[in-house]
Amino acid sequence: MPSGVQDVTGINSSGMERLLLLADFTFTLTGVFNAASNQSHDVFRHVNLTSVTRTVTITHSGQILATECLFNDYNVNRGADGSLVWTAPGELNTTAVPVWTV
Repeated sequence: MPSGVQDVTGINSSGMERLLLLADFTFTLTGVFNAASNQSHDVFRHVNLTSVTRTVTITHSGQILATECLFNDYNVNRGADGSLVWTAPGELNTTAVPVWTV
């Protein structure tokens, strides 16, 4: 969850001074193609036609990160080994910065 940084060092300073700006959230989901109901292809198949907002929840070691994300791409590729995999990049779609909770 990177934040922008702005240099605001005055001419009377001998070290850098910076302000922390707005936070952001970006990531890319990857997976194996699954056309079953309510699975990856069913969820992301309309992304290439229009931007789609989805609730994303990441759980790790009892910590939960939930946010609304805008998906604007959904790529399905067949590998040389015959595997069918997909990627879907997402980015923050609300003004609320995601926060890990217990």
